[in-house]
Amino acid sequence: MRPVVDYFQSVAENDRIDELAREYAEVLSELSQPDVAGDRRRFLELSRRHKQLEAIVNAGHLLQRARGDVDAANEMFEQSQGEERELARVELSDAETALSEAEERWRLLLVPSDPNDGRNVIITIRGTEGGEEANLFAKDLYEMYLRYAQVRSWKTETLGLQVSDLGGIDEVTFLVKGEDAWQRLKLEGGTHRVQRVPATESQGRIHTSAATVTVLPEADEVEVEINNSELRVDYYRSTGPGGQSVNTTDSAVRITHLPTGLVVAMQDEKSQIQNKAKALQVLRARLLKLEQDRVAEETSKAKRDQVGSGGRSDKIRTYNFKENRVTDHRIGLTLHKLDRVLQGELDELVDALLADERARQLGEG
Repeated sequence: MRPVVDYFQSVAENDRIDELAREYAEVLSELSQPDVAGDRRRFLELSRRHKQLEAIVNAGHLLQRARGDVDAANEMFEQSQGEERELARVELSDAETALSEAEERWRLLLVPSDPNDGRNVIITIRGTEGGEEANLFAKDLYEMYLRYAQVRSWKTETLGLQVSDLGGIDEVTFLVKGEDAWQRLKLEGGTHRVQRVPATESQGRIHTSAATVTVLPEADEVEVEINNSELRVDYYRSTGPGGQSVNTTDSAVRITHLPTGLVVAMQDEKSQIQNKAKALQVLRARLLKLEQDRVAEETSKAKRDQVGSGGRSDKIRTYNFKENRVTDHRIGLTLHKLDRVLQGELDELVDALLADERARQLGEG
């Protein structure tokens, strides 16, 4: 006989599954309405909720079937004898294993999802402490994320790039397009530290430099409305490396959002229109993150602190070239395969960070 506590747990789970299944049906029905198809903001919200609910409801139904299989296998085991009893024991063991896996998947899917899951990502990398060596390290990080995008079959688009005097990167902003891009890149935000002998060092001494990585969810135009009257747009002549033809006209664009003081500048394209479009794309992402942080602070400071935003002053990861070592300080993970990490093999680090995040969320739930 099933223990009383398990019985009441399964009843509660069935009620929850039925409740979510009803919501799933309601979302499907609303998505089919003509007025929703014409409301892009509402359509996006419902589409994201539909995807979340679909996975949860499917997992719930799988859990119900697994419970039924265990009940049937247990009944067969109780009624069997001799050789049949041993076969029934194996079948019961397999059914219990499947049930345990179904319960774990159900539990994980019930953890509140990140509202930005499914979004594309805008990443900005800047060299900070260490002068030109920091800029060279920023270039290494940029190339590392581009290779990681290739590994994950994501698409990338450079929005803005400022090359430093020795071929490093003062600042780069790029877009990463992929269904799971936000989920796997959101925790990359913060200060990344490098320890190595710089190319400019004549005496072979190891230097410590740093670069910052800012990770933002891309915002849809209908999600973040920008009033033109709240913008100051300045046009100027592009400067720095990047092709002489770019520098012959006032094609560079700097947009200041007056209410917040946010400033975005773009100069890579040859036309004002293209540079302005990219600047607005980045501005929308920053405004979306600003609003999400405000809401998170009002509801739960702890939740906000779990989201990598690139705004932390403490280092999150150290890359030591001499020891071929990379250490993520947030979870205390050290890998002696820096060369492979820089080639885009980031999954081991990312998976560990996501596992830690899930464990903390389940512990708080």
